[in-house]
Amino acid sequence: MSATTEYLLHLADNAVVLGQRNAEWCGHGPAIEEDIALANVSLDLIGQARLLYQQAAERMGNGATEDQLAYFRDVPDFRNYTLLELPHHSALVGYAKSDMDYGTTIVRNFLYSALMVLVWDHLQKSSDEQLAAIAAKSLKEVRYHLRHSRDWLVRLGDGTEESHARAQAALDHLMPYTEEFWQGCAMEQAAVAAGVGVDMAALRPQWDTLVNDALAEATLQRPAFPGGYITQGKEGLHSEHLGFLLSEMQGLARAHPGASW
Repeated sequence: MSATTEYLLHLADNAVVLGQRNAEWCGHGPAIEEDIALANVSLDLIGQARLLYQQAAERMGNGATEDQLAYFRDVPDFRNYTLLELPHHSALVGYAKSDMDYGTTIVRNFLYSALMVLVWDHLQKSSDEQLAAIAAKSLKEVRYHLRHSRDWLVRLGDGTEESHARAQAALDHLMPYTEEFWQGCAMEQAAVAAGVGVDMAALRPQWDTLVNDALAEATLQRPAFPGGYITQGKEGLHSEHLGFLLSEMQGLARAHPGASW
């Protein structure tokens, strides 16, 4: 598989997995407006995934389709960041009335959107014309995702004592997973060498600025990374949570393979 194809799958898997996670709030949002907002974010992400899977399938040939890539690959084949497959739990979820913590969802969306607004911006200059076009479209969407999650981050962090505690707990829980963003791997290095991908390490100063400015406004403390194991979801090493997510996402397609809807 070419470096471009692997890189497309990495970007597509990120989008489809987070889109699936956010869609779990449909019908369960804290307010009607937010129920619709997160559903729209999910649709944006799944739309991005479709475009990327289509391009990857075209390059793979042999009858590959976007549906096959989304629904008929197994856990080790996915190349998404581990951060995106985690459930909506945080350290304080035991005190909630549900096993879904909105603060965790918002913090994750913020951390990822702050990254992707930089990634898509740079990918507009990719040597792969199709990817550059997808990047230009996706950048418009992710700017909204960032604005939405940042506004809620500030609202929760600088809100009540409980909302602040939940947001801080979510940040403490999720921030270590962002170290995976900056760890190079063969797939990304090959994509960069081909002029297709982005040098992720070069984006870190800008990402740090976006994150630190928002956290300061939200009166949240950025946790220091304690070191230790760095997740490797983009290399196919996932948490136990991805299998459950894929089982739900892929169940219908696998129960009726080849069906026409």
